[in-house]
Amino acid sequence: MSNHQQSVKMWSGRFREPLDTFFDNWQRSLRFDWQLLEQEIAASKAHALALRAADILSETEVATIRQALDSIWAQFLDPKLGGPAWVRDNTEAEDIHHFVELQLSARIGDLALKLHTGRSRNEQIATDLRLYIRSSIASLTDQLAAWSDSLLAQATAAGEATIPAYTHLQRAEPVLVAHWLLAYVQMLLRDASRLQDCATRMNYCPLGSGAVAGATLKLDRNIAAAELHFIAPTANSMDTTSDRDFVLEYLQALTIIGLHASRFAEEITLYATAEFGFVELPEAFSTGSSAMPQKKNPDLTELVRAKVGRLHGAAETVTLLLKGLPLAYNKDMQETQEPVFQATAVAHQMLHVLAPFTRALRFRTDRMKAACESGFLNAMAAATYLVYKGVPFRKAHEKIGNAVRYCLDKGCELGDLTLPELKEFGVEFDTDFFASITLQATVDCHDVTGGTATVRVREALKTAHQRVADLRHEIGESAQSPQEVAHASA
Repeated sequence: MSNHQQSVKMWSGRFREPLDTFFDNWQRSLRFDWQLLEQEIAASKAHALALRAADILSETEVATIRQALDSIWAQFLDPKLGGPAWVRDNTEAEDIHHFVELQLSARIGDLALKLHTGRSRNEQIATDLRLYIRSSIASLTDQLAAWSDSLLAQATAAGEATIPAYTHLQRAEPVLVAHWLLAYVQMLLRDASRLQDCATRMNYCPLGSGAVAGATLKLDRNIAAAELHFIAPTANSMDTTSDRDFVLEYLQALTIIGLHASRFAEEITLYATAEFGFVELPEAFSTGSSAMPQKKNPDLTELVRAKVGRLHGAAETVTLLLKGLPLAYNKDMQETQEPVFQATAVAHQMLHVLAPFTRALRFRTDRMKAACESGFLNAMAAATYLVYKGVPFRKAHEKIGNAVRYCLDKGCELGDLTLPELKEFGVEFDTDFFASITLQATVDCHDVTGGTATVRVREALKTAHQRVADLRHEIGESAQSPQEVAHASA
């Protein structure tokens, strides 16, 4: 390492010997934390305002610094002048904080060095990560809403079509297709809620926490917090610089999103097989076989099913990185960034394809209905019929079980039995039994909140549409990037 390379480091004053070249390259984080450039610029602009209030910078100096920071961002956005490679492949900067300082120095000279007054990289990375995750949460929530819209569109189009519901992967009872799809909407709404909870808990500003004990200047921490739309400054400097709970919570929330996506993908994969035949896969999201000309393979759902492993792996990585770390900041924490970036990319890409894929699915309602009308899926409704005749449920269960066994031997369904045959299993059976076990009656007997009765599903659809609309409204109010926040307050 040259003397020049040593001198431009942010910590070089205390050291006489240059770093080992391999170690120097190995310990750098710019190759991945370049993705925090937008957040670093926004946080730096906010810190400049706090320094102005503390009389460290003049109004003119603040304006110069903020304009220079904007020019760095503009260069990054111009593919002819910047882009990721311009930042990522820089050979002088150790990390994104160092990169921005070097770029500022090239533009405004020694004034750039005043910006680091009263702050530490420990608080900078804590701030940048919170801004990054907060922005990602807004985008992911929007994608969850888009996928929910696709599910709701399919549920609405399905009308009163039915599908077998399964327990233990055995046909159990018929439900409306809409009811089945709404189950996934409920999962996605919980996912959005978890992300929002995470965003609220982490929405406190680390700036002013210093390296560990707090800034050495009497900074008004509320200035930076307000500028960046945080709720307030963080409460304890040691906790602030060592806290990565929000990272772990975010990754765990992504894991659950992946888990829900994987369950949906598994059902679609099964239902698209010839053995089920409930779903027709859209060709735009399917592939063929290089050996078997007849194949249409569910590669999309198989890949979605696998992505939860990537997301869970990121959460596990961060869990193990944080285990046993003493207060406060440790270099180990640098290793929490790559899992965040990787998991965020996986989640965004997965949700990006799921919305149009879901909307393009075609359900074979004839096959679904045929499956609902065989295999005694109306047995529970039949037992309920006897309950209304005054038979204790356990006795009703036994009577219908005996009738099912008789039908299996005879090769028919419950509705095919004659009334005299039915009376062999209980004198309570009458002619109204047959109307109580039709497919429509079997569905509609589940007339409780959250049940699959037609009227209940119609109400649930309306409620779900409203909840997704409310979610979109909340996203619209909160979804601002750090640069949008900075420009709005400029």
